[in-house]
Amino acid sequence: MKFTPVFLLFVALLLSVSCVSPAMAQEDVFIKEYLERLETSRNYLVLVARSMPEENYSFKATPESMSFEEHLMHIAWAMDWHSQSLMDGRKARDWNTDMELQVDQKSKEEMIAKINETFDTTIAFISSFEVDRLEERLDYFGANRTKRQILLLLSDHITHHRAQMLVYLRLKGVKPPRYVLYQ
Repeated sequence: MKFTPVFLLFVALLLSVSCVSPAMAQEDVFIKEYLERLETSRNYLVLVARSMPEENYSFKATPESMSFEEHLMHIAWAMDWHSQSLMDGRKARDWNTDMELQVDQKSKEEMIAKINETFDTTIAFISSFEVDRLEERLDYFGANRTKRQILLLLSDHITHHRAQMLVYLRLKGVKPPRYVLYQ
């Protein structure tokens, strides 16, 4: 049986697509699952933020630690930096002068609204992120990381600061919202 060059090219293309498609599908699943996790993380964080009475938002566990409200706004700043600046190349906000994602005289409700807005922006960014870019590598504080790893580091960062906020709730005698519902 004689194969034409066009037929052989078609077979080669089919084979290469069959090898690439599963990898791309896995990346699509990663993004979908990550967005689900990020949304449940937001829901739990907002419950935590709403649980602390506003008069205790400035509470610090120790003089050198961040306050409850600083942890909350730091999460917003980190989401913005990880997604918009680190992963997408936008110039980073200057932590010392850009007050949009700082406490800066914001009320409890204004901070919660800012957190929700930042989650919305981050979710929209990740939803439209080209999955083949997840393999791109960049410097992350001296470590060579993929953009997929950056997203995982962002989740860890949110959890880290939210956990500190949970301790602050307990220190102020407030029972934190139940976590198991957000796993």
